[in-house]
Amino acid sequence: MAQSFTATETGALAKTVEGTKRHVLVTGAAGRIGSYFAEHSRDRYQLRLMVREDDEGIDRVRPFGEVVYADLGDLDRLKEICDGIDTVVHMAGDPNPHATWRELREANIDGVYNIFVAAKSAECRRVIHASSIHAVSGYPADVQVKTNEPVNPGDLYGVSKCFGEALARYMAEQEGLSAITLRIGAFQPLESARSEQGLQMLDAFVSQRDLTQLIQRCVDVENVRFAILHGLSDNRFKRLDISDARELVGYDPQDDATEELPQLRDLHLRDAVSSNAAGGGEGSGIREEV
Repeated sequence: MAQSFTATETGALAKTVEGTKRHVLVTGAAGRIGSYFAEHSRDRYQLRLMVREDDEGIDRVRPFGEVVYADLGDLDRLKEICDGIDTVVHMAGDPNPHATWRELREANIDGVYNIFVAAKSAECRRVIHASSIHAVSGYPADVQVKTNEPVNPGDLYGVSKCFGEALARYMAEQEGLSAITLRIGAFQPLESARSEQGLQMLDAFVSQRDLTQLIQRCVDVENVRFAILHGLSDNRFKRLDISDARELVGYDPQDDATEELPQLRDLHLRDAVSSNAAGGGEGSGIREEV
């Protein structure tokens, strides 16, 4: 996967009537990102919240929208819950950077394929796909990665996210479904930047409100057929370049992890930052299989 993925445009894609709320499906709605997005978007959109029956936190998200039960492996069920949906915000998947390939394949390969096929079958306007900083975490820690540079995963989790990015582009360019894929950084409450773990993630940090704003802007923007965007806060040290997100969808991040630790503003943090910036330590790989 040496080619770089950039934004392309087409004509107006919205199918909602002006003045009405978009119907948005959030997968992984009981998870950290999905639940926060739902809570802070319930007045903006008509939300359908996809969860699994064994998910924790389902009762907490019930006030935010229509709760539906589905598994990413059930394509027929996914087609049903995509019916009448304008935009799918796909946050479900295996988020573990240390997962084995077998674990990753079920949710991050087959599951991603199923949600894109279901969205296409239901004539949804757009899918917003949760990729990860791990898709490019193989670059040296002091390199700021741009969206037009080749993928360079640092672990198998990142490899699975690269598949989602490639599938998103295929669905946009060949199947006519608008797709925006977000390389999400270290999604944490703002106060987490003050912790020891937060120090290791200062260049990859994205606050809850900043990522929610970015997703909302990706839902609302017109005239985008395909894009890969980077989801970080406005940190002084940015592992990923966020200029495309600013220019294409009007992203205006409000937070900076280093502002939570003012005494670090003038320090050179290269040695404190992990090469796998969003997770730290050794990620998934084939070491146990060779």
